[in-house]
Amino acid sequence: MKTNLWAIVMSAEENKAAVRHFWQDHLNTGNATLCKNDFAPDAVNHDPSSPPVPPGPEGISQLITLYRTAFPDLTATVEDMVAEGDEVAYRLTFRGTNQGELMGMPATGKHVTYVGIGIDKVVNGTITEMWLNFDALGMLQQVGAVPSPGEMAKKAAYYYTGKEVKGQR
Repeated sequence: MKTNLWAIVMSAEENKAAVRHFWQDHLNTGNATLCKNDFAPDAVNHDPSSPPVPPGPEGISQLITLYRTAFPDLTATVEDMVAEGDEVAYRLTFRGTNQGELMGMPATGKHVTYVGIGIDKVVNGTITEMWLNFDALGMLQQVGAVPSPGEMAKKAAYYYTGKEVKGQR
């Protein structure tokens, strides 16, 4: 049986284009309405940092709305992308300013930059599954919702010594 190498290469490139399209044309613009054309009706998002959402385009649209409400200027830059078969792996850098509520936390006006890694399964040009893991802790520290390790060390030192620690190194 002969393998058509050109078809395999083109399929990988088409799959990468479908994933890049999601980040550039949906998340970066806030255009959640087009998701119905790019996600399977039963597409699943396996992101432990995001709240549970329904499967398919509706759930993905809800996530876009959630994050774009909290960060109206949110962008994701695709830094690296590789594909093999029906899976596409990528590395992202997210940037945005927290100007709206994020899962119950009020806006802080702080700018954030954080990274993420994802693997998507693409079948016939449609995303059927997303595995995304982003630095949620780093993002929450940058908006001030969670103390940084340096802040925690200062609090611990004060708790145990009763003295304020200045200039943590």
